[in-house]
Amino acid sequence: MAEAMPTRTITDDELLRLPEDGCKYEVVDGELVRMSPAGLLHERVIGRLFLRLAAFVEAHRLGDVVGSNALFVLPSGNKRGPDLSFLAAGRLDSVRDAVFPEIVPDLAVEVLSPNDSPRHVLDKVGDYLQAGVRLVWVIDPKGRGATVYRSLADVCRVGPDEALDGEDVLPGFACRLSDVLG
Repeated sequence: MAEAMPTRTITDDELLRLPEDGCKYEVVDGELVRMSPAGLLHERVIGRLFLRLAAFVEAHRLGDVVGSNALFVLPSGNKRGPDLSFLAAGRLDSVRDAVFPEIVPDLAVEVLSPNDSPRHVLDKVGDYLQAGVRLVWVIDPKGRGATVYRSLADVCRVGPDEALDGEDVLPGFACRLSDVLG
């Protein structure tokens, strides 16, 4: 669950100097938002999916897969860090050295944490889609399912025996959801 910090706009320098307290932070509407620790199941799902995505992307030279420590500056000014992101080949070249790259991932993956509220998750999905993210996967380890978003109107539910499909964002990639859920 996200916890908003006191209201005031945080600078990039302040964001870089935050203490290493084990929490992940994002900046939404200029305010620092601390994300609650997610737990072992959450990290296990991310690890399993990261291995599969990265191997596929590297084998086909499709681009880059990055983890949640990458905070992308969206056109709204929000700095969001999906649990996993994919960027098509060549897209990172112009921002490779940026600490907070002004670029939108092609795929954003969120794995639900035990304390995530539906409102918080939909806010993130809406932010990603409005920014131009082409495909968003929201994986629910506890509910053993996933929701795939192309837009807020183009939504598909994936069951544990069905596959997460890369569609035209990651052509040829498919991963049975139960394989990452364990």
